[in-house]
Amino acid sequence: MNAAAFEELVIDELDQLPDEMVEGLDNVVFVVEDRPEDGTLDLLGLYDGLALTERTQYGMGELPDRIVVYREPHLAQCEDEADLRDEIHTTLVHEIAHFYGLDDRQLHEMGWA
Repeated sequence: MNAAAFEELVIDELDQLPDEMVEGLDNVVFVVEDRPEDGTLDLLGLYDGLALTERTQYGMGELPDRIVVYREPHLAQCEDEADLRDEIHTTLVHEIAHFYGLDDRQLHEMGWA
């Protein structure tokens, strides 16, 4: 799957996330990259920023946090488009949880995972 088609899937899955999950995202950009800097196919996504629970002060002029979804690792791990959509969804939820400072247990309690 080419980069443009993959990015469309990511946008579609992002649009389908619950409002309560995405409404609190402030100064966050979503980025699609082919693969992590180290070239491996092990990492599906990355939250690059400081979780809300760890911030003491946050104001204007801050660079945005980034949530990166890696295309090639997803394609390597998924057998078909349905599987790919599920994995993209899971990756987005997981990385957004990092923004909020949530762990897997909390994700389940909130019904996000």
